[in-house]
Amino acid sequence: MRFKIPNLPLLSPKTLNPLTPNPHMASLLTAPEAQARNLHSDPTRDLDDVLCSDQHQQQEEQQKTFADTAPSRCLSGESRIERAWAHWSKLGRPKLIVAPMVDNSELPFRMLCRKYGADAAYTPMLHSRIFTESEKYRDQEFTTCKEDRPLFVQFCANDPEVLLEAAKRVEPYCDYVDINLGCPQRIARRGNYGAFLMDNLPLIKSLVENLVQNLHVPVSCKVRIFPDLQDTIKYAKMLEDAGCSLLAVHGRTRDEKDQKKVRANWDAIKAVKNSLRIPVLANGNIRHMDDVHDCLEATGADGVLSAESLLENPALFAGFRTAQWVPGNEESKKDGKLNQADLLVEYLKLCEQYPVPWRMIRAHVHKMLGEWFRIHPHIREDLNAQSILTFEFLYSIVDRLRELGAGIPLHLKETNAATICANGLAN
Repeated sequence: MRFKIPNLPLLSPKTLNPLTPNPHMASLLTAPEAQARNLHSDPTRDLDDVLCSDQHQQQEEQQKTFADTAPSRCLSGESRIERAWAHWSKLGRPKLIVAPMVDNSELPFRMLCRKYGADAAYTPMLHSRIFTESEKYRDQEFTTCKEDRPLFVQFCANDPEVLLEAAKRVEPYCDYVDINLGCPQRIARRGNYGAFLMDNLPLIKSLVENLVQNLHVPVSCKVRIFPDLQDTIKYAKMLEDAGCSLLAVHGRTRDEKDQKKVRANWDAIKAVKNSLRIPVLANGNIRHMDDVHDCLEATGADGVLSAESLLENPALFAGFRTAQWVPGNEESKKDGKLNQADLLVEYLKLCEQYPVPWRMIRAHVHKMLGEWFRIHPHIREDLNAQSILTFEFLYSIVDRLRELGAGIPLHLKETNAATICANGLAN
C-alpha cells in the first residue's frame, strides 16, 4: 500500500519505522529528539488510521501554533521576534545541524546524520520554478518522513510569487521554509539566485516579505557575508526587519569558494549574532566536535551547520572524527570501532527504504570511501565503469575493500562525554 500526499512525493508505509539510535549517540540526543524517535511505534494501529490521522493532526498542530499570530503582516517587530524564539524553543533549540547540500542532503543521508547526533537538517537546495512546474521533480527531489524533523526546506528563487507557490506545497511538512541566498556557484550566477542576489537587496527583501506575509511556517535565510562587515550587518538587519525568523550565516564571501584555502570568518558571524535578535546559526570550519565547541564559544551562535565534513563522516556529530583530524600527540584517541564502510552500508540500507536518484547515491559512495579508494584505486575504477548501479554491486564493493584490509577506523576520544545542550555550550 502507498499513500500519496497531494502534489508531494509518495510516502511508503516504511517511513513510519523510526531508526534505532546507535549506542554512541545516547549522550548526544536532546530530550525532544529522543521523544520524537519513540513516536509511532505501536504496530497494532491500523495503517490507514495512522497516516490519515497523523497528517490531519500535524496540520492542526501547525495551525494552532501560528493561528493566533497569522497573518504575519499584522505583527509588530517585537511580536515577530518573540514568535521566532518561541518556535525555535518548541523545536528544542537544535544546535547540531546538517547544512543544505545540492544533491547531497537528501532524506537517507539526513536520517543517517540524525542517527549519529544531528538535531536538525536542511533539504538540498530546490529550484522553486521547477518545483512548481514538475511533479516528477517534486517526487524525486523532495522526500521526507515522520522522523525527519526538525526540517528546513530550502529553495533558490528570484521571483516572489513563484517562491510562494513552491513554499505552499511544502509548508505542512517542514519547520522552516528557507531561502538560499548563499550559493556562490556559476549555475547560481547564470540563474540569478543564491549569493548573486546580494547585488539586488530590494528583490531579496521582497522574497522574504512575501513568504512571511503568506505562510504559517516561519521563514529562514542562509547567507554569505559581504567583504565589508558593516554591509553584512546591514544586510542581516534588513532580513530580520523583513520577517526572517532565523538566519544561517556562512562566514565566507561570495568569492571565497575554496573552503580548504579560506577559513570562515567567525568574527563576522559573531558581529551578526550580536546585532540581531532572532536565532543565528554559524556555518564554516566545522570538521569535528572540537570545532563545534570552539565555534559556539567564539560566535555566540545558537547552532552550527556542517556540510562537506559530514559527507565524509556522517557520524561527526556523535564525536567521531577521521584520522586527518586526530592530532598525532593526542594520547586519548582510540579506535571508535566504526568506519566509513559501516556508515556507507547503513546509508545504502536507508536508500533501499527511502529511494532517491542513483546520482546522489553514487556521490555519497565516493565521499565516504574516498580515502579507501586512494589505497585501492582499481575498485574506484570498477565503480566508475558502472553506467547502471545496483545495491548488490555497491555492497560487493564494501565487501571487497574489507577483504583487502582497507579499513580506516574513525576515532573517538576517550573523554568523549561532551554534549552540546540547548542552553549551554557543553556538559
